[in-house]
Amino acid sequence: MKKKVSKLLALILVAALALSACGSGGSTGDTKGAQKETTGANDTTGTDNGGTGEKAPEGSVSTGAIEDFYTFEVSNREMENFFYLKTELAADHNVLTNAISGLVATDVSGKLIPEVAESWGTEDNGKTWTFKIRQGVTWVDVNGNYKADCTAQDWVTALEWVLNFHKNESNNTSMPFGTIEGAEEYYNYTKELSPEEGLALDTTKFLEMVGIKAVDDYTLEYTCLYECPYFDTVATSASLYPISQAYIDEIGVENMKSVNNETLWYNGPYTITEFVQGNSKVLTRNPAYWDTNCTLFNTVTIKIVDDTTMAYQLFENGEIDHTDLGEATLRQIYDDENHKFHDNLVEKLPRKYSYQMHLNYNRLNEDGTEDKNWNTAVANENFRLALYYGLDLNKYWARTNFIYPEHCENLAYTMKGLAYLSDGTDYTDLVKSQLKDVTKGEDGNYHRLNTDLATQYKETAMEELAAAGVTFPIEVHYSIIAGSQNALDTATVLQQIFSECLGDDFVKLVIDTYVSSQLKEIVQPRLHSIVINGWGADYGDIQNFLGQETYGEDSAYYSKNYSNINDATDTTLIDTYKEFTELVNAANAITDNLDARYEAYAKAEAFMLDHALAIPVQYEVSWQLTKINDYTKSNALYGIQNYTYKNWESSVDAYTTEQYEELAKAAGY
Repeated sequence: MKKKVSKLLALILVAALALSACGSGGSTGDTKGAQKETTGANDTTGTDNGGTGEKAPEGSVSTGAIEDFYTFEVSNREMENFFYLKTELAADHNVLTNAISGLVATDVSGKLIPEVAESWGTEDNGKTWTFKIRQGVTWVDVNGNYKADCTAQDWVTALEWVLNFHKNESNNTSMPFGTIEGAEEYYNYTKELSPEEGLALDTTKFLEMVGIKAVDDYTLEYTCLYECPYFDTVATSASLYPISQAYIDEIGVENMKSVNNETLWYNGPYTITEFVQGNSKVLTRNPAYWDTNCTLFNTVTIKIVDDTTMAYQLFENGEIDHTDLGEATLRQIYDDENHKFHDNLVEKLPRKYSYQMHLNYNRLNEDGTEDKNWNTAVANENFRLALYYGLDLNKYWARTNFIYPEHCENLAYTMKGLAYLSDGTDYTDLVKSQLKDVTKGEDGNYHRLNTDLATQYKETAMEELAAAGVTFPIEVHYSIIAGSQNALDTATVLQQIFSECLGDDFVKLVIDTYVSSQLKEIVQPRLHSIVINGWGADYGDIQNFLGQETYGEDSAYYSKNYSNINDATDTTLIDTYKEFTELVNAANAITDNLDARYEAYAKAEAFMLDHALAIPVQYEVSWQLTKINDYTKSNALYGIQNYTYKNWESSVDAYTTEQYEELAKAAGY
């Protein structure tokens, strides 16, 4: 592969993102999700799976293609929870979407297609939605043994669980809160009950309060809060996934949080027949899966590795069929035209996640006492703006894509391609046009880096913070998984960026480590100063992004779990968050004009960024070697279906750069 050919292909693939997003149509256009990626893209690059493509008869494997697929995941993206209704982690849903099928799925262009619902629609402009459930879908155990029929009632049972505070806490609630009649009211009702009363609830009171009903065994009806033209996209999220009451009865309400692969019930294309924590998992084709005309692998084996360097070694040895490439490996292959994989390099389509730096406004020390130095500093807007404008992230982006690091630049909180105005304007371009001190450069693109402005904010912040008793340098705690050289190298690059751009007299990035779970070991005990996470939408509306950052709302995932803003004490900071929240809720209330709705959200998002309440970091546009045709995967900007190993086209040999260029053309890019 000549370098000029590689550059041409990269440009084609970048153009492909815009085309695929436009193909989604209307308002439906990162991810997570809302789906959350557990940490920064650069140090956690793992599998990017899901999709639809050509079909073979009777669930057979593709002729001349891979029959048993081997792939990888990095260790800090290991699963933490098998109960799909309770988790919002992409690491969990990326696997569980293969085990559990929802109402709808998405195709290669991101368009909604039937899954367990064979048809759906609305006759009153989106106020009421009816889904016709296909007959013959069944629940099975891990060995494929029949357990129960999958019926409309399973969605009723599942939504009661999601909205019951004592059963599910507040996980996956933001989606139904914002769309389904009575959802938030029922949640608040259960929250006032004792744990015993809440856990004992069936669906009787729930059906009196919430806009959902099983008209019959195969007809499901939702009533929305307002005319909601995008509600069918909400059905791609785990918040509207089904669960059988018979399963809950078998396991016991008190045991649902601790289900595992052996006790899980399945209605999806695969069962998870093996799971060794931190080592591997095996997905086996479900013989009872309803779609007998789809193409599935016989098995999918996901090996856990420390980083992409180890994944590349497995690929080189023929042990896996796909690998992402870290910076060092990519440089080695790219710079050597005689390398055996030089002509197999492929720049991936951007993943659906927008990565941001999330700030912890209520950090604790290891002994549980308040970190007053950090909490005082981060509450200071000039401090945050010094970070916002002062960090030159090019070297950080190079950890993902050293060939074209600019492809990773991200200036918005929301993922590009998720939503468009009626004139075709990408919503994120509207946001960027409203940012106070983000301007277009000579290249015609917006850029945030402004060293002069950052210096001004730094000087003002140091003066104000010194008067408040803050000592310098201010320690910024950032965590990585222990034992991963790739994660350490990336964190070291970030540490150097902080030092070079902001000065050791001002801040010092401290690299902490955790053993297996960042969430449990770092985030929950509030030991982090910053976390770099990726968020992908669960459905096709901006609310799913901005609603995670609002003040005082249980459904706001990042506010509750990462920024801890609800426990902050600085009144100026709180007032800023409250103003942002009011702007988001004002946008939420606009339901009769999508352009006006998006314009209001853009105002709220620009306000959030102008005050650096969170800091956009990057898109994940990496490079790979692969035996999978990515153009046969689902390519939606919302939901979790992109990660389903269904209808993938594959090759027993790694695709070449030229072959991928032809695949792009054949797919219409």
